[in-house]
Amino acid sequence: MDAKGHYVYMIECGDGSLYTGYAVDVKARLARHRAGKGAKYTRGRGPFILRYEERLATCRDALRREIELKSWSKAKKWELIRAWESRREADGHIATRDAISCGHSDR
Repeated sequence: MDAKGHYVYMIECGDGSLYTGYAVDVKARLARHRAGKGAKYTRGRGPFILRYEERLATCRDALRREIELKSWSKAKKWELIRAWESRREADGHIATRDAISCGHSDR
């Protein structure tokens, strides 16, 4: 999770579902989800694992991307997540499942 900006993110909920959202600060947004103060959909569905984040240039771009990703099938979302995780591993940004779910990174 880098500097503040306009982000689209996906989290995996404890029930295996995926939630896609927009945030200017992904770390703070995940904390709100964990505290039960995030989206209604995520309340009671923890624990959460950050599976994807994408920084975009503007709020408008991020909100459009959020709408696009929400229209995708779960299978297509998982393809994107796997590709993102592979790129992160190749770049040396390897974070464990537990570290991500707790809101900490290895960096």
